[in-house]
Amino acid sequence: MQTLDELLIDAAAAHGHLCAGQVLGVRMAMLGCARLGIDDPRGKDRKRLVTFVEIDRCATDAIGVVTGCRLGKRALKFRDWGKMAATFVDVETNRAIRISALESSKDAARELHPEIENKNQQQMLAYRELSDDILFREEWVRVALDAKEFPGYKSERIACAVCGEGINYERYTVRAGKKLCYGCATPEDRYYQTL
Repeated sequence: MQTLDELLIDAAAAHGHLCAGQVLGVRMAMLGCARLGIDDPRGKDRKRLVTFVEIDRCATDAIGVVTGCRLGKRALKFRDWGKMAATFVDVETNRAIRISALESSKDAARELHPEIENKNQQQMLAYRELSDDILFREEWVRVALDAKEFPGYKSERIACAVCGEGINYERYTVRAGKKLCYGCATPEDRYYQTL
């Protein structure tokens, strides 16, 4: 695996800037890979890892850079829980570890570098230096991945009976014997409204 400094350069390039969330995300992903024994997640081990992220913030981009997991590869799974946490799953061994950032890490950053007034700068430096046990909580977990959740899974593509749009990976609902996309099945829950 690349060094922390090398991965931070890659993360900043992918995300557009370097911030405290990027540093936490890189460290979190490095720790997850290390605990699973995955040394080269973007190379020889690239098909071993599936990662669940629980927040749509800076850390998620950093985690993707370190692990090589991407939504488009079906190796990055997003759960909108608003938590600075990720679960790293080794699909070869079926081992998984969930790592979450400790709220106390912010206090630890202030204590380590009280001379730095800018909170982001203070945290960026401290998050490089603090030990994993001060930054993160680790817990071994079980993640049941259905075969259709794995990268490379091929499934039948069907058309929604209402809008006609194609639906992949069995992401539909059956109503009155018709297969409907989620948007047509429950239009009140759509994230968009037609004009």
